[in-house]
Amino acid sequence: MQHTDTVTPPAPARAGRRSVVVAGNGMVGERFLAELARTGLLDHIDLAVIGEEHLPAYDRVHLSAYVEGATADELSMADPAIRARPNVTELLGRRVDAIDRDARTVTLDDGRSLGYDDLVLATGSRPFVPPIPGHDLPGCHVYRTIADLDGITADATHASRGVVIGGGLLGLEAANALRLLGLEVTVIEFAPRLMPRQLDQPASDALRARVEALGLTVRTDTATAAFRPGDDGRVARLEFTDGSVLDTDMVVFSAGIRARDELARAAGLDVGERGGVAVGPTLTSSDPHVHAIGECASVDGVVHGLVGPGYTMARVLAERLGGGDVTFRGADPSTQLKLLGVDVASFGDAMADTDGARVVVWDDPVGHVHRKLVVSADGTTLLGGILVGDASGYDRLLRLTLSGRPVDVPLAVLAAPTMEDAGTTAGELHDDDLVCTCNTVTKGQLCTAIRGDGDRPGLHTMPELAAATNAGTGCGSCTALCKRILDTEMAAAGLEVDTALCAHFPQTRQELYEIVRVAGFRTFAEVLAHSGTGTGCATCKPTIASILATITNEYVLDPSHAPLQDTNDRFLANIQKDGTYSVIPRVPGGEITPDKLMVIAGVAKEFDLYTKITGGQRIDLLGARLEQLPSIWRRLVDAGFESGHAYGKALRTVKSCVGRTWCRYGVQDSTTLAIELEERYRGLRSPHKIKMAVSGCSRECAEARGKDVGVIATENGWNLYVCGNGGMTPQHAVLLATDLSTADLVRTIDRFLAYYVRTADRLERTATWLNRIDGGIAHVRAVVVDDSLGLAEELESHMAHHVATYACEWKATLEDPARLAMFASYVDGDGPDTDLAWVRERDQRRPATAEERRLLPVVDLVGAQAVAHRTLDEGAIR
Repeated sequence: MQHTDTVTPPAPARAGRRSVVVAGNGMVGERFLAELARTGLLDHIDLAVIGEEHLPAYDRVHLSAYVEGATADELSMADPAIRARPNVTELLGRRVDAIDRDARTVTLDDGRSLGYDDLVLATGSRPFVPPIPGHDLPGCHVYRTIADLDGITADATHASRGVVIGGGLLGLEAANALRLLGLEVTVIEFAPRLMPRQLDQPASDALRARVEALGLTVRTDTATAAFRPGDDGRVARLEFTDGSVLDTDMVVFSAGIRARDELARAAGLDVGERGGVAVGPTLTSSDPHVHAIGECASVDGVVHGLVGPGYTMARVLAERLGGGDVTFRGADPSTQLKLLGVDVASFGDAMADTDGARVVVWDDPVGHVHRKLVVSADGTTLLGGILVGDASGYDRLLRLTLSGRPVDVPLAVLAAPTMEDAGTTAGELHDDDLVCTCNTVTKGQLCTAIRGDGDRPGLHTMPELAAATNAGTGCGSCTALCKRILDTEMAAAGLEVDTALCAHFPQTRQELYEIVRVAGFRTFAEVLAHSGTGTGCATCKPTIASILATITNEYVLDPSHAPLQDTNDRFLANIQKDGTYSVIPRVPGGEITPDKLMVIAGVAKEFDLYTKITGGQRIDLLGARLEQLPSIWRRLVDAGFESGHAYGKALRTVKSCVGRTWCRYGVQDSTTLAIELEERYRGLRSPHKIKMAVSGCSRECAEARGKDVGVIATENGWNLYVCGNGGMTPQHAVLLATDLSTADLVRTIDRFLAYYVRTADRLERTATWLNRIDGGIAHVRAVVVDDSLGLAEELESHMAHHVATYACEWKATLEDPARLAMFASYVDGDGPDTDLAWVRERDQRRPATAEERRLLPVVDLVGAQAVAHRTLDEGAIR
């Protein structure tokens, strides 16, 4: 490759070789290069790639990850293998200024000229900035490139408030970036609802409720009249057409895009009525030597603003330039993504525009979940839908829509969020079912690639499959389903199934654990740079966060770790169905003093929390709002309580009976041992939750054999049982060792837990782990008790490190003002979420049902506490 952004001249086309020039190196332009390589055409041409930015192609879809700590290299999509070819010239930081169609040359902004046989315009789009007075004031930004984000980030260091103009997909992504930068964010949308192109009003309402619960303010149906400067000349205020105003420190425009077609216009090429280089299904312009793909192309009058159709165009054009006869027949506009942590999907005829279309709706106004299915007039065919708050089953619904096959299950079942996940039904798919809609890849194509075809060997890993078919390389939402199909086909062929953690890491969790441990990595970025690709996903990020926490025992909300955490870990509390949180302080061994009980009672009463004794001998306080959590925990920590880790994959409780201290049958002091064990293993992050119990005699009142670690007293000491659990598939724990002294017992548990967290798969309970590993309990006993692998000292050392470095996460959070800022429902105060509603039942409040909410009066809330304002017959409050 010749790679330059300044002075190196491009290689001249060799005699007799075709010359292709690509203007633009965004995601679609980069995909076009990959398609040239895939089709083999790249071997026979001289290729010049001109990119206006100084960086090669990167992932714009996940641009907010840059704010979360991802580097430009981590977002890069550039293929070094392509750039290593001698016939490829890459010119970064350069712009094509003119096209001479007669001479078939392009002129760059530095005056150089390049000849071409085929010119591919992949110049993308530019952000649309409404021509509102003051739109160009200092402090006003667009959200499109890494350079834009650098400018926004620099400005944000001096700002506390930010406004995003535009409530569409990119607008909400921009709002997330500002939120991550610590700003109070207001989203202004001209239309009556968020994401007006994808969502109807009820769905938008559900999304809005969830977005506002995160602390963002949303104003829809709002038109901005002017941006006004402050004394320093920077943007300081927005004036709206209704006369209201809003003060701000910065503004980000994300109000749509416009195709970059200025080159085509200047060259006299036809353009679409609404902009864009006019092309037909062949993607060739009015000049047979000039082509257009991606957001700069107007295909039969339509500019496609999603990356999926752009990828399809890249594939079609590469095949056509190679002599193929394929055409672009449009692309599925379906969208599934996670906006600000909220699942949102829109597919098919989402707005029910089809004649006679009927609608089936599943709506949960309490949990802010809205699912709408659009069906044909006779109710037999699914035409489209919208999912907000819960997108489970999206893959199956999309396939049903695209296939046009009759629906063979009740529509109410399809609409409900509890339907079986599509990923578990890979074997039920038809060969012509689309799996990857971004790249139009069917199950049949995937199976052919997996099995091999003629002289082409089968592909048996996800990276191979993705490289060959492009499946999963667009939005990534089909990655899990692709893996299921791969596993199913591999198993059917009697082949070993690939155990890669995800598309970004080819290793298993166990292998990654060893990599992190041996290499001493401390951040996700280090692990990704060493062993992964891409930017990570919802599978690998929390998995590696858990591994890092297990090994290093560092504070999980440190800036480098916080973005990796699941919602519960990020807020150190379990989110409930109505959006509130539960608080469970640790009560080691279930032993608690009257004074501490009174503290809990006082907290419950002050914050009006529903209070319940758990099965693990703890007290659960439910109904806390996000902004209340620090105040609640301040009271609890000051009274000597610690985090109970009910939100994490970690040790939950050590249940116990009263033992020989009080019980006439007890033979050992089970309570003291339970307290010692809970205080020893508290905070231990693991592949799944861990529960323990200690019984003072064989009567087993603590139900120890139903736990991951169960201890039962004997006349001579303690019997140790492991790998039991309750839940959906109860399994009794099995005996690991007998008549242990307390010291030997603790040492053995140390080894057992350290070995489990080191070797289990993600989300694998100890029972499942034991059932999976070769040799079962005999193997575990050999390693843990007999030290057959020589690991005992290392396992014990790991646990000693954990014990020595443990710190209560809530106490650490209360000592960090920056972290406390995360716990706010609204950016403009600590007031309650006005959409919450409860009723009184048995002298406590609980979330109102949908029917009860319709009966509740609308009242004002005053102060940080929700107090009773009005009572219905059953005693309702809001």
